[in-house]
Amino acid sequence: ESGVIPYAKMGYWDASYAVKTTDVLALFRITPQPGVDPVEAAAAVAGESSTATWTVVWTDLLTACDRYRAKAYRVDPVPNTTDQFFAFIAYECDLFEEGSLANLTASIIGNVFGFKAVSALRLEDMRIPHSYLKTFQGPATGIIVERERLNKYGIPLLGATVKPKLGLSGKNYGRVVYEGLKGGLDFLKDDENINSQPFMRWRERFLYCMEGINRASSATGEVKGSYLNITAGTMEEVYKRAEYAKSVGSVIVMIDLVMGYTAIQSAAIWSRENDMLLHLHRAGNSTYARQKNHGINFRVICKWMRMSGVDHIHAGTVVGKLEGDPLMI
Repeated sequence: ESGVIPYAKMGYWDASYAVKTTDVLALFRITPQPGVDPVEAAAAVAGESSTATWTVVWTDLLTACDRYRAKAYRVDPVPNTTDQFFAFIAYECDLFEEGSLANLTASIIGNVFGFKAVSALRLEDMRIPHSYLKTFQGPATGIIVERERLNKYGIPLLGATVKPKLGLSGKNYGRVVYEGLKGGLDFLKDDENINSQPFMRWRERFLYCMEGINRASSATGEVKGSYLNITAGTMEEVYKRAEYAKSVGSVIVMIDLVMGYTAIQSAAIWSRENDMLLHLHRAGNSTYARQKNHGINFRVICKWMRMSGVDHIHAGTVVGKLEGDPLMI
């Protein structure tokens, strides 16, 4: 087509590029369209996730494009495949706003997954430089702090999810929490889609859950808990539910991945400021993590969520009804 210039010729491919310690590195699994050279496909991904369009423009002269271009510097065939390749791409750290997962992902995954040069694309891994990581708050607590709060050491922490996850009244929900904790569980948790429905409003659930927790703790002499889901339609409502959970004595709240990256970061900041543990349910994850040739590897999601500041994440299981890779978990 007239005016179209191959991305590799516009500077987005550089096999001799020396990776810097301050570079953000991304590993993509690319499946080029028939007839598209893997190097050109890798360069296209690098270009469209940084500064490029389909040709050069005079406004390129107004900035240091050579510096800000992402560089695809290596392409390797994926073992045991005939049409898939690993593309290694380096990004200048200044391309990304400090402490903003929304901005990081807008570049890395924002536009390239619908790109015509590839029939499938998967972000397999990322290396985030220390200088950029420090602009995120990260998780406020770790397993040591959680064990201190539960007063449980040297044994696995045992938890479960309340079932049925929809339809229970608040009183019966609290009864399930009590029976589970009294029976030996360390904690229970809300499921991803239990928020504030007509059969049980969130305030009612929180109150009955805390009643069950306190009764079970008194009966067993052990510290018990339950993850209260504060996911809501607006951040104002999320904060309202979080404040109420804290006021009734909960030390942990949970949110869903489908809330979005900015909402997750905001909830994590609130949790740190209020000395609350924050659990993340990976609801929606498999829409882009399950397919092995297209989407985002769950490994990357975990890194992003740790950067955001959640204390732990729902990671799936190697048994049961849902898909799970033992190596990933």
